[in-house]
Amino acid sequence: MRGAVTALQMLIRLVWVVQVVLGMLLWAGRALRFLPVHMLVGVVFVLLLWMLSALVMAGRVRTGLTPLTVLWGALTLALGLTQTRLMIGGAHWVVQVLHLLVGIGGIVLAERLAAKVKRGWA
Repeated sequence: MRGAVTALQMLIRLVWVVQVVLGMLLWAGRALRFLPVHMLVGVVFVLLLWMLSALVMAGRVRTGLTPLTVLWGALTLALGLTQTRLMIGGAHWVVQVLHLLVGIGGIVLAERLAAKVKRGWA
């Protein structure tokens, strides 16, 4: 199971980097045609978070991070899918910053969860 956690952790890292790059390009207005790709990769990011959480639950590692990660994935998904309809206009940058912070929170949770699991199984 440790190998599966490491593989998921690497995939989550890769997907997160892709998301940050695409997000920066979208924010700058340089790659608007890639918005559907960014959204799809965001869904993959959330699914990977949930897969990591499921693996931790299956491995019976006790941590409060697992339910938090599941809920954070749902928050990430909800915010990502509704972002274009929130605070439309000059204040939309607030939603964009929040979206970025929620994404950063997702990667932090994934890293902490994977580290805790690896220590628990060592």
